[in-house]
Amino acid sequence: MRETVRSTLVLPAMFALSCVVACGDVEPPLAQDTISAGRLDEADLEQGRRLIAEKGCVACHVVPQVRSPVSTVGPPLNNIRTRAYLSGLLPNTPANLVQWLLNPPAINPRTAMPNVGLSQAQAEDIAAFLMSLP
Repeated sequence: MRETVRSTLVLPAMFALSCVVACGDVEPPLAQDTISAGRLDEADLEQGRRLIAEKGCVACHVVPQVRSPVSTVGPPLNNIRTRAYLSGLLPNTPANLVQWLLNPPAINPRTAMPNVGLSQAQAEDIAAFLMSLP
């Protein structure tokens, strides 16, 4: 009989505890909707595409809509807007992508991606182009 009383008390107690735990603060989604988060409205998508080729990004990355030999040094840059994180560290937002492009080693000193000396406008153009890819 004692075990019956214990088992009938355990389930309601577990339910109550799970309700208390679930009532915490709501966390924002890891991947922001890049359309509503701002798509770098002033950026030039075509210039971003050209810069990817000119700055040598295609030496390490496969980038849709940019002709280049296939490289597997870095990850392919398709579907960036659907990823939760950039570089495995930053929540995926357009602003964080710009910061990453401006100086990757400052964000992750162990990255193989070099600082290629982009200006703010160039980083914004590249980020806008990458975020626009399907």
